[in-house]
Amino acid sequence: MSDSSVRIAGWGKYLPQRVVDNHELERMVDTSDDWIRARSGIVERRIAAPEETTCSMAVRAARPALDMAGVEAGELDLIIVATGTPDHPGFPATGSLVQEALGATRAGAFDVGAGCGAFGYGLVIGAQFILTGAQRNVLVVGSDAMSRVIDWRDRTTCVLFGDAAGAVVLRATDRPGGLLSFVLGSDGCGAPKLYVPAGGSKQPASHESVEARAHFLKMDGRDVFRFATRVIPGSILEALDRAGLTTADLDLVIPHQANIRIIEHARKKLELPPERVFTNVDKYGNTSSASIPVALCEALEQGRIVEGDIVAMCAFGAGLCWASAIWKWN
Repeated sequence: MSDSSVRIAGWGKYLPQRVVDNHELERMVDTSDDWIRARSGIVERRIAAPEETTCSMAVRAARPALDMAGVEAGELDLIIVATGTPDHPGFPATGSLVQEALGATRAGAFDVGAGCGAFGYGLVIGAQFILTGAQRNVLVVGSDAMSRVIDWRDRTTCVLFGDAAGAVVLRATDRPGGLLSFVLGSDGCGAPKLYVPAGGSKQPASHESVEARAHFLKMDGRDVFRFATRVIPGSILEALDRAGLTTADLDLVIPHQANIRIIEHARKKLELPPERVFTNVDKYGNTSSASIPVALCEALEQGRIVEGDIVAMCAFGAGLCWASAIWKWN
């Protein structure tokens, strides 16, 4: 093991220009602004332009993160792209496309596919490469073009998701702090609760799969809600315990921005005041793997995180899986 710690040295986000509010969705499907707000807290979301991809959004989030960290692309040792909507199914990895676009000629690159929980996994993986002394500069990007896998005829899902990207640069440091503990979990029994049925090796694309609209995301909202309200507070408490901390030590929680009711349930379960839980789900909806890094960027921009703060980040997603990390800001 290396004697150094890991720190988030730079961060950046990218949000597509096009804003789709609830009133626009009222004209597309049988829904209403009141119904969407009451059940999710979402008011609007961003939708990628036709020429934008998961890769292009990732690059636009990565560049300001690299600039802030003072790291040239050529200094990167590793690029991890967390996504459930890669540019290509299976291969090449979107990470390789990001590596080429940035000009990170000496970096390895790969994708992490864990649905909305992918950034949490990517953050922990990237930190391990640094903590073991194997790497010194790691870029972790969460980027998803959810609008490309949403069935815009399905009012139960199309109102929930948006497109975005967020990135962090992890660096080795002598400053104490950084990643204090983490929890990674999965319950594969819940896989059919949140998935895209076709397009993989189990059900390759065919006329039948296209006609059945099987290439779009399917979700059992009630079961996912029950799952999320259990694993968010549960995994944060477990991670705190591993770090020798309690909720009294938490300065800020950044949960996956999927649904305001899920976030509020977790906040109350953890007995935290509203000001210690960050939310922006009203502006962007569920941006999947981009959710936490975008929220982290905005929390930092708003001065909600300062040196020495204890921050909990928790995501959940397809799998069903979850990832929580406790970070001492350094």
